[in-house]
Amino acid sequence: MSVTVASESPSHLHDLLATSIPREFVHKTVQSEVLLTGWFPVAPDRFRVTAEWPVDHSFYGPVNGHHDPLLIAESVRQTVPLLSHVAYGVPFGHRQTWSTFRYEIDPAALVATGGPARVEMDIRCSDVVRRGGRLVSVRMYVEMAVDGVPLGWVETAFSNMSPAVYPRLRGPYADIDEAVRRSVPLAPPMAPGQVARSRFADVVLSPTNAPLRTELRVDHSHPFLFDHPVDHAPGMLLLEAARQATHAAAGDRAVIATAMDVVFTQYVEFDAQCWIQADVGEGEGVAAGGRVRVSAEQNGVSAFSAVVTATPLRPSRRTGKIPGPRSCRGR
Repeated sequence: MSVTVASESPSHLHDLLATSIPREFVHKTVQSEVLLTGWFPVAPDRFRVTAEWPVDHSFYGPVNGHHDPLLIAESVRQTVPLLSHVAYGVPFGHRQTWSTFRYEIDPAALVATGGPARVEMDIRCSDVVRRGGRLVSVRMYVEMAVDGVPLGWVETAFSNMSPAVYPRLRGPYADIDEAVRRSVPLAPPMAPGQVARSRFADVVLSPTNAPLRTELRVDHSHPFLFDHPVDHAPGMLLLEAARQATHAAAGDRAVIATAMDVVFTQYVEFDAQCWIQADVGEGEGVAAGGRVRVSAEQNGVSAFSAVVTATPLRPSRRTGKIPGPRSCRGR
């Protein structure tokens, strides 16, 4: 389905997208990967967006009895281009780039019930900057609920770049085929159990000789992290690296990332190794609940940083055990 957003009236777009969101609006290649189910304008710069989280997703499926918290990030990531197109008139072909991303949630609201989760997002946009009639940047504050239960909040800021501006910004890296061709060899993965995964293919970290220092694995064949060709490491890959580094820091203790505070400093390129460092502050042992500081460094420069709050999971009242990692599913 193709829609020229600039020619559509807001009322027409509301009718068109109130019950289903075509993949083009959230910048996905496969329609089944679209989490969003509808959008509704509430007031100027305020919107209601709905989503559905599947329980059989082979990458973002439930783990340790809870919905994957990165579904929060992916839902908001899809909302960024959706509202850019339908609410702020951004034509297709423009790119939205994260600068900051934060969330804080109650893990009790993420407990998986065995069926799809219905998600509601109350979104307020602020600091809307336009130049020459075109959107330049926006800040979004999102309050989320899952199956009617308040989950928490998300705040993110992003910029919008036109097809004329982006190649000038990226220079030689704007050529996707050439950027991929220059990729460093894919390093071997950590053991999946160390990072709360069950498949080697889903591990995004490679071990080194230094404790809690790993190499980012950039696997262009991964069907979800690289749903479509890109010229740099996607933001969701970096968030996954921060989450996996947190699990590695927790050791054998089952934890869930109940908060993240992320800053994207620069693009992570394919042609140089990117090092992921996790640090646990004194008195903030992850096994007892605490914060893990994760940074990504490339060519001696910080490209990404995150502070992840790791909350230990309690054993089930019925079994006295914590459920194991997500089951291994084929793609």
